This record gives sequence, structure tokens and C-alpha cells, in this order.
Amino acid sequence: MSACDNQAMVGSQFYSADVAVVGAGVMGMMSALELAEAGLSVLVFDKGQAGQEASWAGGGIISPLYPWRYAPPITALATWSQQVFPDLIVSLSESTGIDAELSTEGMLVTATHEREKALAWGVGLSPRVFEISDEDARALEPNVQLDETPLWMPGVSSVRNSRMGRALREACSRHPRIRLLENHEVILSGDLDSPKISSQGRYYACDRVVLAAGAWTGNIFSGVKLSCPIKPMKGQMLLFGPCYLVNRVVLAKGRYAIPRSDGRIVFGSTLEDVGFERIPDRNAFQSLRASALSMVPVLKEIPLEAQWAGLRPGSPEGLPWIGAVSDKLWVNSGHFRNGVVLSPASSRLLCDQMVNRTPIIDPTPYQPWNAL
Repeated sequence: MSACDNQAMVGSQFYSADVAVVGAGVMGMMSALELAEAGLSVLVFDKGQAGQEASWAGGGIISPLYPWRYAPPITALATWSQQVFPDLIVSLSESTGIDAELSTEGMLVTATHEREKALAWGVGLSPRVFEISDEDARALEPNVQLDETPLWMPGVSSVRNSRMGRALREACSRHPRIRLLENHEVILSGDLDSPKISSQGRYYACDRVVLAAGAWTGNIFSGVKLSCPIKPMKGQMLLFGPCYLVNRVVLAKGRYAIPRSDGRIVFGSTLEDVGFERIPDRNAFQSLRASALSMVPVLKEIPLEAQWAGLRPGSPEGLPWIGAVSDKLWVNSGHFRNGVVLSPASSRLLCDQMVNRTPIIDPTPYQPWNAL
């Protein structure tokens, strides 16, 4: 163990560590677990409860929406993550007793004007993209009404992201090299070569700091007088009660239905540039409900149980920052709508760089200085 390990593990106090991770969403907790497994002691801070912001509010599709629209660096992260997700969810379930309910039923997606592009994109990749007949689509989803023949992506999965967040929280809480500090809002100060973090009036001594604070990352960066393009992007969702009307993810006209194992259906989402305002509103409710009934008409008979809003970490072209701003200050944020699906690869890639291992993929496209 390092000197910081010895300091960090004394008694019940834990005021120093090798690394401080700011943000305990899926990205922050995954990063902490990767770093801890590499032998580093880690403090994880969150201004609220772990896994309760965008990680809780999203849909949990283990694929970017319309993945062929994204740049190759996003595809590289998504492909690596999709390959390890099944084992990740099994491992979390076995170690914590919390099942994140991975569904491997695939995704139907309409893309009339992009069919050739989508099919070409999927050649040699996993998950693949296939053409499917209307009859076969109806056999897969008899209650879904689509205006056009969809494409079929049988390799796409989904996860119950709220439960994944709970499992990661439990895994972090149990790990001997991690201390999770909830309800600890962090203030970043100092400069790039000597960043300092404090919370609740106490300074914490850590060799390096990782910002994984999602939509709040840009605000925290201002503490070292650095401008960051990561900003909040609001998304609203609906939850329909148990009905078992949809069997797999269906994506049409930019909106999606995601079935849960208990028969409920998550339907989303909006994309709103309104700063940190995240109150669900009537306009979004009406728009989402109309889209849901257009896709699954019989949902008009199913009670709506909830509407909520979350804040995604928006970034230019959805390209995240994964790397060093300086020797002491690192970042793993800006994944926009793809935080859950990109979290395994992003966290591993961050750790590879921090411990000087051979990286899983080329880290160059994700370096923060590319955008500064």
C-alpha cells in the first residue's frame, strides 16, 4: 500500500487518498472501482446521494441512439463497453446482491432516410444492423405501431440504470480502498498544477483529482479558472405502469420505449438546453405521451405512474473528455446521452492512463486539451 493508503485507512477517518473522484454517478463510481482495483486509494465525493442524478434519470440503453450518426471515437468506446457489459452486470449482482436487470432482447429502430448508412456502419461491428420485414417486426412487437419498416439490432441490450447505480454504490461502499462521501459538495481551488479540494469546510489531501461530475463538471472547473464546454442538457421521461406491452427497446422518430422486467415501460425523452432547470413540465408531458401513444396505441389504457427530468452532461458532438488536464487534474465527463453505455470503456481508459498501462483504445480523441 502507498503512504496515502496508510493515511486514508486510519480508524474511521479518511481525509487523504491517492485519488479524489468528484461525482458519484455511474461514471464516477466506475472510475473509482477501476482505480481501486489498480491499487490506488480513492475518495469519492457527491453533492447528494450516489447514482441519483443523470445515472438514475436516464433510460439505460446499452447503445448510443442511432449509433451510425456518431464519430468513430464514440463507436470505439461503445463497442468495447458492449462487449464487457454482460460480465459486468453479473459481477455486480454476485458481489452486491443487486440485480441491474440486463435485458438482451435487442432494439428495433426506424431510420428510413439512413438505412444504407446504418447497414454500412454495422458491417463488422457488434451489435450488427439488419434489415427485417414488417411481418417479422410485428411478430417481435405486436403492440407497436411504426410508420415504416424498422431496422433490427439484436445485439443491443438495456439495463435498469437505477439498480445499476445502487449496485455500484454498494460495490464502492464495500471496497477496502474506496471511501464514498455523500452529501459532500466539493469546491475546487488552486491551479492546474496544484488543485485543492474542500468540502464542508475541510481540505482533503489527494495526489490527483478526477472530475466526473456530469452536468456540473463545467461549474467545478471554474474553481481553477478554466472554461469547460460541458453543460447541462435537460431530458424528461415518462413511466407507464405494468402492462407487458413492449418486449424490447423500440426507437422511432427520436424517442424510445424501454420495457422493464416488471412490465413497466420507460418512455423518453426530451432534449432541452435550459441550464440547470429540471422541473418536469406539462408541455413535455403532452409531447411525450402523444409520441408514446403513437408508437404503442394501447398505452392509452395504461396509467402513467411518473414523470421526471434529469440533466445530461452535454458536450460538443457528444465527445467526452477522458484524460489529464494537468498531472494533478483529470476528467472523465461529457458523455452527453451515452453515460451508461460508455462507462465501462471510459473508466478503464481513464485508469489505463493514470497508472501508465497500455490503453484499451487510442486515448488521443478524448484528451481535454483538444477542446481547450
